[in-house]
Amino acid sequence: MEVRYRQADGVFAETSWDLLVSDEVGAGLPVREFRWYKGRRHYSGWYHAVTGDRLVAYESRLELARILLADFAQDVVGIAAQPFQVCGDDGVRIRRHVPDLLLRHADGLVTVVDVKAPYRVDVPEVVAQFDWMRRLCSLRGWAFEVWSGASPVLVENVRFLAGYRRPERVAVHLSAEVLEAARVQASVGGIERALAARHPADLVRPALLHLVWSGALSADLSRPLSAQTPVRPAGGEAREG
Repeated sequence: MEVRYRQADGVFAETSWDLLVSDEVGAGLPVREFRWYKGRRHYSGWYHAVTGDRLVAYESRLELARILLADFAQDVVGIAAQPFQVCGDDGVRIRRHVPDLLLRHADGLVTVVDVKAPYRVDVPEVVAQFDWMRRLCSLRGWAFEVWSGASPVLVENVRFLAGYRRPERVAVHLSAEVLEAARVQASVGGIERALAARHPADLVRPALLHLVWSGALSADLSRPLSAQTPVRPAGGEAREG
């Protein structure tokens, strides 16, 4: 199995599947360029992930949603888009494939992700392609994930929280006070009311939402975020950023 990827300096490299170094691939650039043209149906762009403090490319809103969830996940320490192209014989034909994402986890696990719209996941050719990738990943001890969406409420909540992901954009000096209030108050609105005499809500709420994003506060994301959303200290330290 031959693999082609693009290093962080933009130079392409080739190696075999068994010698592929996930950290090097994870730090690299997308192996393929975006195709821009008038009338393009897909929504493409770049997302600035807090994880790794880097730009991550996406070629659809569905891919962006998966990237947002990865950036929000506390155990993900690296996100790479279109990380490599693998080429080889699956026993029937020669296949070439570029997966959508490569995620590196804090415990050393690597997850290769293919994002596919729900109506396409059962297409025979797609199934065969993914079965091949799953077998290849198992040879490396990696996980393989086919992702076609999550709860719309969860995705929209995480998309909203992502607006508060960058510490330089919020009043992080209020973090200690927000966390202290969260030990007594059980909701977003309760924390804001507890701190209203000292700080305006337009400073407290962004600081609070940043703490939810960073993992210092735990919130119920199964329902739309509001002043009534239950929050509580997560019991651990927040990740930086």
